[in-house]
Amino acid sequence: MNKTALFVCLALGLLWGSNFIFMKWAVEYISATQIVFARLVLGFVPVFIYALSRRQLHWADLRHSGHFLVMACLAAAVYYYGFVRGTELLPSGIAGAVSGSIPLFSVLAAVLILPDEKFTRPRVLGILIGLIGVVTIARPFDADLSHASAEGVAFMVAGSISLGLSFVYARRFVTPLNLSAAALTTYQLGFAALLMAFITPMNGFDAIYEDAVATTALVVGMGLLGTGFAYILYYYIVSKLGAVGASSVTYLPPVVALFIGAILVKEPIEPIDYAASALILGGVFLLNRPAKTRNDS
Repeated sequence: MNKTALFVCLALGLLWGSNFIFMKWAVEYISATQIVFARLVLGFVPVFIYALSRRQLHWADLRHSGHFLVMACLAAAVYYYGFVRGTELLPSGIAGAVSGSIPLFSVLAAVLILPDEKFTRPRVLGILIGLIGVVTIARPFDADLSHASAEGVAFMVAGSISLGLSFVYARRFVTPLNLSAAALTTYQLGFAALLMAFITPMNGFDAIYEDAVATTALVVGMGLLGTGFAYILYYYIVSKLGAVGASSVTYLPPVVALFIGAILVKEPIEPIDYAASALILGGVFLLNRPAKTRNDS
């Protein structure tokens, strides 16, 4: 990995990992639905400008609007809403740690739905270990913790499952369209923003302006940088490292979120939460290991 690609990976991990504390600050003033709508609109602008400058947007693509709408729901609206609600109910560091389970549900969805995807020993072991980590963080049977812990994890898992299903849908129906990643993301965010515009109540939205930190977190942190600019950085990493190499960036956001939550904002994160986070990341690591063949020694 060259130095530029390494720097971009670190920057992307920081942007995505810091989104959780930004959500935490913003949700104190406006609803989760309003946050999702604002993030989609603000994230759409940089991606649209980027794709337009590279001449990757075409009116003819709109004949695939049905697929774009499905992707908008799975990979944007539902995914973002689940994460905002989960972060509202959990410490931001814990929410970030649970977000590390996205690859677990992506692989599980692919194996269960796509006929050419199979269970392998590393995959089965990785999924089991990762899910143990998720359940450990949720602690649904711990009477000393509030229901918000399990409910928050459930929202995070719902968002992760939604994103995982979007990968399966994209592979089955969208990849054959041969659209660029920038174009697909532009259509995805645009359709999701339009969808959320119809269901998002705007009354009380101006409450976010009561706090400059929360406003900056929403507009700059989550929207322009954490969504729009982050996607552009991701395109760069994919172009330099390929899709497999770029997937390594998924290890960084949970670590960044835990660091911010525990060290910078002093959230009540317990040793068992760190152990559970390690299980989630360990499970994801096993997922990325190739299965041994009979010729392997």
